[in-house]
Amino acid sequence: MERRVSTVISDNISRLRTEALERIAAAPSMEAVDAVRVEALGRKGALAQFSKDFGKLTPEERAEAGKALNAAKQEIEEAIERRRLGFESVALAARLEAEWVDLTLPAPGTRPGSLHPVTQIQQEIEDLFLSLGFTVLDGPEVETEYHNFDALNIPPDHPARDMQDTFWLDGGLLLRTHTSPVQVRGMEQFRPPLRMIAPGRVFRNEEVDASHEHTFYQLEGMMIDRDVSVAHLLYFMKILLTSVFRREVTVRLRPGYFPFVEPGFELDIHCLICGGAGCPVCKQSGWVELLPCGLVHPNVLRLSGIDPEQWGGFAFGLGLTRLAMMRYGIDDIRLLQSGDLRFLKQF
Repeated sequence: MERRVSTVISDNISRLRTEALERIAAAPSMEAVDAVRVEALGRKGALAQFSKDFGKLTPEERAEAGKALNAAKQEIEEAIERRRLGFESVALAARLEAEWVDLTLPAPGTRPGSLHPVTQIQQEIEDLFLSLGFTVLDGPEVETEYHNFDALNIPPDHPARDMQDTFWLDGGLLLRTHTSPVQVRGMEQFRPPLRMIAPGRVFRNEEVDASHEHTFYQLEGMMIDRDVSVAHLLYFMKILLTSVFRREVTVRLRPGYFPFVEPGFELDIHCLICGGAGCPVCKQSGWVELLPCGLVHPNVLRLSGIDPEQWGGFAFGLGLTRLAMMRYGIDDIRLLQSGDLRFLKQF
């Protein structure tokens, strides 16, 4: 009776081994191979069940059946490993075929780039004002409180400071909130008559939305000479807008308050995104604030060592970022700082 039990166990192990090897060889995927492995070699698999009957065998027969069981396990494990390597080889071949590159082909060459739309606008305006006799000046982005506020007729207790949400740094320094400090430095360095523009990056601690950014670009200009009037200011602003938009645009001039000019004006442009119907860029008003301007305040001239009794001038500030949005029909200011090449390649 014991001999018959041993024989049955050995025969069942042999059948299981043969069946498992055939299933492994025909498996269409590694997932199917893993299913065979679990069924045959798992803790609750078929081979594990056979070992429970070993108690019915003599020591000699137990050793013989155990040898057969181990041999079956080894054959099945080796077959699984060969099949795994086969699947990996096929996958690698497919990947190499898909990623194959002919190194004998010539290189595709340098991919053409383009200037950022704000840079394009800035360079155009610089060229325009250079042709009108203006000098292009530059200055530090980390400014002193004096050049950013005090020298522009904005003392520490002036409410206008609250209008510019400032990034303050250590030691009384700050990230400039406008490029007007460059004009102050220009008046300190050069004597009138003088004409200058100051393009550059500025910073405001503002909440970001479709029409506001914490980092954007401005261009400010100033002309100091004798007998300068509002007529001179309007003349240069008209030339500027006609040159930028390459056509007549609808504008309006309204009174505005700025501590460094007197009188001060707000020059608004009819929104070119919505045509005046109202959109997020113009805050549903149909107009976009584009050009604050005015005649230079006597205190600003005096603080820079220029006699306001002898000299006068006008100053203006232009948002290059908003101007680029108007020129190219960009409806979200955040796109300009996104670094998205899909967006920038359009320009």
